[in-house]
Amino acid sequence: MMRMVFWGLLGTLGFVLLLELLFRVLPVSTSTETGYYTDPLILTYPSRHSWTTATGWDLRNAQSLTSNNFGYVANRDFERNSVAVAFVGDSFVEASMLPAAARPGTQLENALNSRPVYAMGVPGTSLLDYAERIRFAHENFDIRDFVILMERGDVKQSLCGSGNNNGPCLDPQTLAPQTETMPAASIAKKIVRQSALAQYIFSQLKFSPQKLWVHLFRSTAPPTESTSQTASPADSPLAFAALGADLDVVTNTFFARVKPHILGRLVIVIDSDRRALYQNQVTPDPARARFIQLAQAAGATVIDAEPLFQAHVAHSLLKLDVGPYDRHLNSIGIRLITRVMADALSQK
Repeated sequence: MMRMVFWGLLGTLGFVLLLELLFRVLPVSTSTETGYYTDPLILTYPSRHSWTTATGWDLRNAQSLTSNNFGYVANRDFERNSVAVAFVGDSFVEASMLPAAARPGTQLENALNSRPVYAMGVPGTSLLDYAERIRFAHENFDIRDFVILMERGDVKQSLCGSGNNNGPCLDPQTLAPQTETMPAASIAKKIVRQSALAQYIFSQLKFSPQKLWVHLFRSTAPPTESTSQTASPADSPLAFAALGADLDVVTNTFFARVKPHILGRLVIVIDSDRRALYQNQVTPDPARARFIQLAQAAGATVIDAEPLFQAHVAHSLLKLDVGPYDRHLNSIGIRLITRVMADALSQK
């Protein structure tokens, strides 16, 4: 019996090692090693760090990436240059699933006739995180002009506990300013990250033991009102904002923080509900309109991507997403907005 257990364990170990070797050959997403390297409130990659990223079980859109001298996925290093433009946002700006030439920073720089563009995209961040990068770019690089590419959840996600804060946030109950930094990875997690098989399971298949446990627990419990209802669009992480009066507090906090650092132009581009556009079901969003009103009152140039994308959808069958599995903008969508960004930055 013991001999059978021994050979069974040995065979299992051999199979796991074989899978590990196989996934090391394939473009499986590797560890990004993120941390607070350049600023206590700004999460970046290590300087000159190289890694691989891919999407899904079949490793779509595989890219090999290397961070620049300040830890960003950008087409150039950052240096002190008051002529440069800081391009701030989350994964929509980083666009790690696209080839380098198709990413927003590169396309905007080309549209500006090679005026330097510093792409400062950090995945999983929100509006108040952007304020910290604006501060950092002004203090360290003498940047005067800024562009922000906002996804529709950036205001709502600025509340603490959203899972999209790398530092500053507002308490969801009191709206008092707080700071929530990401905890450092444990030693066990750092070790697991070096395994290609583990990365495939957790990064490509998105397997989560915690979610599995919650699912198993819920499946054994009787349905309740909270578990049986489907989330409404306002509860979706893709919703622009469902904050009511809180939207004013988040927005005004952001503009108060960036005001000392914007000596030139601030251009804000707001993504649209592209699913609704494809289905010709766009409806007015009062929260979106309110944010635009507040931003313009604060002196920002606001570009609403909705009419741009709506005009494209009306005359083309080509979608603006990376794919049905990834709602980030593809190169077509990025090209549409970077042209308008360039025009806005060129205005006197």
